[in-house]
Amino acid sequence: MSETSVKQESRLAPLFRRLAGENRAALIPYITAGDPDPQGTVELMHALVAGGVDALELGVPFSDPMADGPVIQAAHERALKSGLGLRGVLGLVAEFRQRDTDTPVVLMGYQNPIEAMGLETFAQQASEAGVDGVLTVDLPPEEADDLVRVFAGAGIDPIFLLAPTTKGERARAVAARGSGFVYYVSLKGVTGSANLDVDALGSQLERIRETCDLPVGVGFGIRDAETAGRVAAVADAVIVGSAIVRLIHEQAVEHGGVNEAVLGKVRDFVGEMRRAVETARK
Repeated sequence: MSETSVKQESRLAPLFRRLAGENRAALIPYITAGDPDPQGTVELMHALVAGGVDALELGVPFSDPMADGPVIQAAHERALKSGLGLRGVLGLVAEFRQRDTDTPVVLMGYQNPIEAMGLETFAQQASEAGVDGVLTVDLPPEEADDLVRVFAGAGIDPIFLLAPTTKGERARAVAARGSGFVYYVSLKGVTGSANLDVDALGSQLERIRETCDLPVGVGFGIRDAETAGRVAAVADAVIVGSAIVRLIHEQAVEHGGVNEAVLGKVRDFVGEMRRAVETARK
């Protein structure tokens, strides 16, 4: 992979251009790869797409998911018990791509597994598998020059976090190094930790857009279709994690794994959110 490679465009940029023309936010669900089991992950990904989502965020199981609340922490523990690691997650993305070559897939995880695999190796294999973006929660943008360079050659978008406490200088660093979209953490806490103050969100996003021209996805605290619709009125993407992970776990326990009944519940859940997102600006 050449250091001078021109960045290829991932599936994310065309998606956000299209949605901007439609005056609609993207709906992006998060699930933890390997929960409840690796075999069910790909079917869950397809069920989410069938329910109307625009892109997928796939969590890479990690032993210390510090930004995640108890629901997603438990999902990581269940996934790790199955033995699924980063290479296995890339294999699941490649399997998903056998039937779906259009839906963007973003990996969300932590830096340690990437470092252990080797940045160049990871970027090459992620690109070959069909990954469009990678969000490394614990990698500050100021320390990400190597990752940004290598990802550019692989056509992968480096995605960074912004928070309510983010200052203008940090937002500019994210805008300069990131691509695809930025992930705005709407709460001061971990995933699923509190109720989202949607009324204050619009002014917060206006402040971010003064220094960052990337699409802004909002996550943390989006629990239902009503909240998703209200966020979609002001954000470029609505990211839903804990609520979906909880639903998958409860349904898998009830049905003894991922079956058509579970997939149907997942499709219905995101379908309701999709309808709320579609009508948010009308």
